[in-house]
Amino acid sequence: MSEHIYGAILAGGRGSRMGNVDKPKQFMNIGEKPIIVHTIEKFAVHDGFEKIIILTPRAWISHTNDLIKKYIPAALQSKLCVIEGGASRNETVMNAVSYIEKNGVLDDDTIIVTHDSVRPFVSHRIIEENIQAAREYGACDTVIPATDTIVESLDHSMISAIPDRSMMYQGQTPQSFKARKLKELYLSLSDDEKKILTDACKIMVIKGEKVHLAMGDTTNIKITYPEDLRMAESLYAAAK
Repeated sequence: MSEHIYGAILAGGRGSRMGNVDKPKQFMNIGEKPIIVHTIEKFAVHDGFEKIIILTPRAWISHTNDLIKKYIPAALQSKLCVIEGGASRNETVMNAVSYIEKNGVLDDDTIIVTHDSVRPFVSHRIIEENIQAAREYGACDTVIPATDTIVESLDHSMISAIPDRSMMYQGQTPQSFKARKLKELYLSLSDDEKKILTDACKIMVIKGEKVHLAMGDTTNIKITYPEDLRMAESLYAAAK
C-alpha cells in the first residue's frame, strides 16, 4: 500500500504583534514576494507531498489563491489547496486532518507535516527529516539546542528554577505526525487539557506518546515582530 503524505501550512495568525492589524504578517513581503509564498514554494517543490493544505482566515482565502496563481508554477498548483483555519492553532491542524479524511486518504500510515506559514526559510532537509521521523516514530518536533540560559519564573517576578541548558531545546516547525493517531488523541483530550495546549506536539506529550526530535536550523526563524522581518530580509538577500 502506497504511503500518503500531506503538508499543512498554518497561516491563521492575525499579525497583531507585528503592529499591522490590517494585513496578517504572513502576507507581508520579503523581497518581492509575500512571506507565505516563500513558505509555500518550499513545500510545493518537495515531490513527497500528495497535497499541501494552506489554512488561512476565511477573509484571506481568495487572496491566498490569487497569490498561488501569481507566483507558483502552474505545474505545481494542482497539489495546493486553500481552506479556512480554526479558532486556535490545534483546531487549524484538525481542519487539515478533516480535509484529508474527506478528500484524501486518512489511514494509520498517513503523515501530516504541519508548518508555520511565517517560517519561510525551512529547508528541504528539515522537511525530509520530518517525513522520515514521522514515518519511523509516529511524531516529531523540529528543534534547535538552546543557546541561552533558560530561566523559569512561576510568579513572573522571581527566579524559581534554572534548568540545565544542555537538556533544553527551542521548538520550531515543522511538527509532523501520523495523522489518524493525532486526531484520535486530540479528540480524547478533556476541555482542561485543551486549554493548556501550545502546539500539536503537546497533544502527544499530554497523552504519554513519544515525540522524536528532528534537528532544525538557526535560519529557520519565525517572523513575529518587526525586527524579525528585518532579519528575514537580510537572510533572503544573503541567499540570493
